[in-house]
Amino acid sequence: QVHLVESGGGLVQAGDSLRLSCAVSGRTFELLAMAWFRQAPGKEREFVSGIYWASGNTTYGDSVKGRFTMSRDNAKNTVNLQMNSLKLDDTAVYYCATGVVVAPRAHYYHFWGQGTQVTVSS
Repeated sequence: QVHLVESGGGLVQAGDSLRLSCAVSGRTFELLAMAWFRQAPGKEREFVSGIYWASGNTTYGDSVKGRFTMSRDNAKNTVNLQMNSLKLDDTAVYYCATGVVVAPRAHYYHFWGQGTQVTVSS
């Protein structure tokens, strides 16, 4: 079992930055890939970014490329999402998840956090 807890969400203005964190506990030796997804009201869960624990290689969704940066801290068992130049469309609940591969589909991931709300206002 793996336990994920997101933090760092909040209310910001368009153009601002925000940093999300996901603390990982439990069977962390099984971790291969981590990802951030987001879900806005009435919309499907959207892939934001993914990272492999071993290599640190990252992948980003088209809507966040160039603005968001995902990183991992192996010593602290955390993954972070630095979000810059936030837009109104970035408003959503952000979830971290873990699986064996980085893939843009939610069903590839086995464990999920409870989510953290990010609201971007004009």
